[in-house]
Amino acid sequence: MSGIGPVEPGEGTRAWEAPLAVRPPRGRVVRFCDRHRRALVAAATVATLAAVGGRLYATRPGPEPPVLAAHPSQVVGVTYLHTEEKPGLDGGFAFAVELVARSGPPVTVERIDQPYAGLSLASIPRAPFGTREIVITMKVTDCGKVPRNVGLPFLDVTLRNTRAMEAHSFILGERYARDLSHALQVACGNEFATSPKR
Repeated sequence: MSGIGPVEPGEGTRAWEAPLAVRPPRGRVVRFCDRHRRALVAAATVATLAAVGGRLYATRPGPEPPVLAAHPSQVVGVTYLHTEEKPGLDGGFAFAVELVARSGPPVTVERIDQPYAGLSLASIPRAPFGTREIVITMKVTDCGKVPRNVGLPFLDVTLRNTRAMEAHSFILGERYARDLSHALQVACGNEFATSPKR
C-alpha cells in the first residue's frame, strides 16, 4: 500500500451491506405447495365451507311438532232449542237439543244420558251420531226419584274425535231447567201433590 488516506474496505466488507442470504434447501412438501398453491387454497375453502354448512345444518331448528286436535268437549257446544210436541209419548216428554262442533275434526256423540235415577232417556237419532240437532225423549220411571224443581239440569254426553274419547256434562241453561221442571210437574203432578215436603 502506498499513498495517504484511510484504507478502503473491500467488496462485501461494509457493515451496511447485507450479506447475500443463503437459501436453505427446499423440501418436497414446500415444493409441492408452491406448485399446487391454487388447488390447495380451493380445497381449503371448500373444506371450510363444508364444515360451516354442516354446523349450520346440525344446529337448525327441527320441524314443528304436529298440532293435535282439541279434546272434543272443548270444541262442542250443546244448546237447548225448545220442547217438542210429540203425541203418543205415554207419559214422556221431548226436547230438541243442538250439538255443534265449532272447529277441528268431526266429533261423534257416542252416548247421551241425564243424571236422575227416576228418568229414562232416548235420543233420535240413536247414538252414535255426528253433531247435529237431535230430539231427546225422557220418560218418568219413578216419581220418587226425580226432583220437583230442577235447578241446574245437565246432560251427560260422551264424545269422540281423532284425539280422545271423553264424557262431559253440559248445563243447558234456565229455559231447559224451567221446561224440564214443568214436564216433571205434569208427569208426576198427583204424586208431587200428595208426597210430604222434604
